[in-house]
Amino acid sequence: MHDTLARITAELERSPHLHRLGALFSETVLLKVDGQEFYLVFEKGHIDRIVDGPSKKTPYRFGLMTDADALRAFWTARPAPGFHDIFAMVKIGRAEIVGDMLCLVKNLRFFKEVLALGREGVNA
Repeated sequence: MHDTLARITAELERSPHLHRLGALFSETVLLKVDGQEFYLVFEKGHIDRIVDGPSKKTPYRFGLMTDADALRAFWTARPAPGFHDIFAMVKIGRAEIVGDMLCLVKNLRFFKEVLALGREGVNA
């Protein structure tokens, strides 16, 4: 998981398009995979740091909770139906979104594109 998150961070740094989309996004987002927590701390469209959890003291705006198999399916080059989108994963019962939905929806395109940076062959 750490390798993929590091790759996402590196790809985000090389993406001026996403910097424009996320220019006003400075929030902490929880990514919980099989009970393991990762807090993605965004600062003006950049991932400032990733903090390992669990932590009851780290506030987050919204969170995506899923299992490792579902996330691996999401991160394939051509995801199967149901794994192509975070809301599709919620619909099939493989993910849950918690927290401030308005914040997520306001920044939906940015967040979805950042998560998609973990897909195989994104920078190819």
